[in-house]
Amino acid sequence: MNDHKIVSHDEWTKARMALLADEKAFTRQRDELSRRRRELPWVKVDKQYLFDTPNGRKPLADLFAGRSQLIVYHFMFGPEWSEGCPGCSYVSDHWDGSLPHINQRDVTFVAVSRAPLANLEAFKKRMGWKFPWVSSNGTDFNRDFNVSFAAEDKTDGKVYYNYNTQEFPSDEAPGLSIFHRDANGDVFHTYSTYGRGLEDFIGAYRLLDVVPKGRDEAGLQRPMSWVRHHDRYDDNRPLEFWDSIKKSDESRACCKTEQVRT
Repeated sequence: MNDHKIVSHDEWTKARMALLADEKAFTRQRDELSRRRRELPWVKVDKQYLFDTPNGRKPLADLFAGRSQLIVYHFMFGPEWSEGCPGCSYVSDHWDGSLPHINQRDVTFVAVSRAPLANLEAFKKRMGWKFPWVSSNGTDFNRDFNVSFAAEDKTDGKVYYNYNTQEFPSDEAPGLSIFHRDANGDVFHTYSTYGRGLEDFIGAYRLLDVVPKGRDEAGLQRPMSWVRHHDRYDDNRPLEFWDSIKKSDESRACCKTEQVRT
């Protein structure tokens, strides 16, 4: 930082305008990718999934809450875990403020995990979140959307995740899936993204990307290893605390999972 180039305002403006041209090109490319994403073919969801919700067991179609579009965040929280993944918690700290706005555009959001509903409710209360969160425990939903892996899903230690067969450090993985419900009540899977595809939904990263130090992760053992549950930043533990904290093996694995750069 101390060796950074210092120039006149005019020279800075020239450099900024050159970067602006690239930023505008990136924006147009992003718009084009969004258009192509919306034009992907759909897959009808014929399998019946029942989720545990605060209002009883509900099928996938009911999670739309009367709207035609549904965003599902696949939150890493295994059935035996005592708390949700810190990386998924980092992502999920961004959901609540968006909900009133996307609801006005015919979109419903819900998080889905395999942990029992009581565990989800307790952790949600601890984190102060308001977004809907339901349990897929006992269903094939997570496996069908490639975010949970059973022993039979592994070949030579590898699983199918992010449209690729690869090694993965946990039986749970993060992802985001989109669904559409038509006037007849039929549900269609329209899109899913995993791995670094989730970064677009992390507003804190977008803010860090524009400051001089950026994400400042280059010197860390792993990207995101600085991330904690938001109620644990002031506990004076080392930044790498989750590598040494006495957690279950599953919880340690979930912390490492977010670092898979695929």
